Amino acid sequence: MTGNIGNETLAAVDAPVLIIGAGCTGLALAQGLKNAGIKSIVFEREPANLQRARDWNMGTHWGIPILKTLIPPAAFAQLDAAQVDPNRPCPPSDTIKFFHGQTGEQIGAAETPHIYRLRRSKLRALLADGIEIQYSKCLSDISYSEDGSTVTAHFDDGSSESGSLLVGADGTRSPVRNLLLGSEKAALTTLEFAASIVQAKYSAEQVKFLRSWHPLYVAAPHPAGFFSWVGLHSAPDVNDPENWIMNHYISWPCSHSEQEESKDWSNEMRLKQVKGFAEQFADPFRSAFVWLKDDHPVWYAPLTQWDPSLPEHRWDNHGGRVTLAGDAAHPMTFQRGQGLNSAIKDASELVIQITDFVQSKKTKLEAIEGYEKEMIGRTGTEVRLSAENTRMVHVWDEVMQSPLISKGFAKQ
Repeated sequence: MTGNIGNETLAAVDAPVLIIGAGCTGLALAQGLKNAGIKSIVFEREPANLQRARDWNMGTHWGIPILKTLIPPAAFAQLDAAQVDPNRPCPPSDTIKFFHGQTGEQIGAAETPHIYRLRRSKLRALLADGIEIQYSKCLSDISYSEDGSTVTAHFDDGSSESGSLLVGADGTRSPVRNLLLGSEKAALTTLEFAASIVQAKYSAEQVKFLRSWHPLYVAAPHPAGFFSWVGLHSAPDVNDPENWIMNHYISWPCSHSEQEESKDWSNEMRLKQVKGFAEQFADPFRSAFVWLKDDHPVWYAPLTQWDPSLPEHRWDNHGGRVTLAGDAAHPMTFQRGQGLNSAIKDASELVIQITDFVQSKKTKLEAIEGYEKEMIGRTGTEVRLSAENTRMVHVWDEVMQSPLISKGFAKQ
C-alpha cells in the first residue's frame, strides 16, 4: 500500500497504527481500521485474564448507527447480547422517565431511539474479536523518528513497537495524555459534585419491584439537591431474578473542602451517608439503598472532567504521529450519557482520516489535524454541556431546563 508520512508520500508503508488501550474506544477504532484494510496493534496495560472487581454499564444511542459502520455485521447482530438485559431486544425507541425524587411523581420523559444499555465487559469482548491485542503492556514513553515518519511506544517491560501513528485511547487518566502534556496540564479537573455508586443483588420480589418503573433505569432529581439513578446492570437469566445485579447512584453537590475532609472515610461511613440521602427519596430510589446490607460495598467518586478545547490543553501531535481519543481526550460527567457515543464518533472520524492518509488523499499531518479539529470542537462543547447539566440537575429551580430533563440523551 502507499501512504503519506508528514508531507511526503512513501510506498510500501507497513507500519501499523498503535492503539494504546483495549477499552471500547480503542477496540472500536481497531475494528474500523481492520474493516478499511489498515493494520493496527492494540496494547493493554492489564493482563488478559484480569477479572475486574466491578464492571459497569454505559448508554449508547446516537452512536449506534456509527458503531454499525465500524464493526462486522455479525458482531453488530450480537449487540443485544452485550446489553444489561440480553433477553430484551433493543426497541427502535424507548422513553426514559424522570421522577420527583421526594414525591415520586413523574415530572418528565424523553423518547430516544436506539437506547442500548451495554455492559462494558461484554462490549469489550465483542469488539476484541479478531483484533491483535498485546496485554500487560504499560506505556512508559513515546519517541519520534527524526525523519518524521514513525512513532515508537516504549513499555515498562523493556519492549517497544514502532508505527505510523499512535492513538491514546487509554481512559480518563490517560498515560498518553500525561506524556504529551505533562502531569499538571493533563490532570483532571475535579468538580464540586460527588456520587456514591452501588451494585447489588436483591430478593426476587425486591428486584422486580425496583424494575417495575422501567426495565432498564429511571432517574430522579430531588429538591434538596440530590440526583438519583436506579437501573439494571445484569440480568442474564430471565428466570433467576435473585442473581440479577442492579446498579444505582446518588450524586450531590460536594465542595472541594468536603471532598478533602471525607477522602479517608471508611466504606461504613460512605454507606451510612448514601443511605441517609436515600431516606429522603420516594421509591424506587429509597428502597434501592435502604435494602442494602450494612456492610455492602460503595464506590465513591468525585466527578471530574477534562476539556480538550482549552488552549492550555492543546497537545503537539508531532506531525500527525500521535493523538488522543475517547475518555483520554474528553472525560466528562456521566449524567447525560454522552461519553461512549462521543468515543464511537471519535473512532469513526479517525478511521475516515487515516484512510484518506493511507490512500494518499491527505498527508498524515492533514489527516490528524482534520480529526483533531472536528473532535476537539465537538467534544469540548459536550464536556462543558455535560458539566452544566450536572450542575442544573442538582439545582431544583433549574432542573426542568437541564439538557437531560428537557432533551434526554439526544445529541446536542
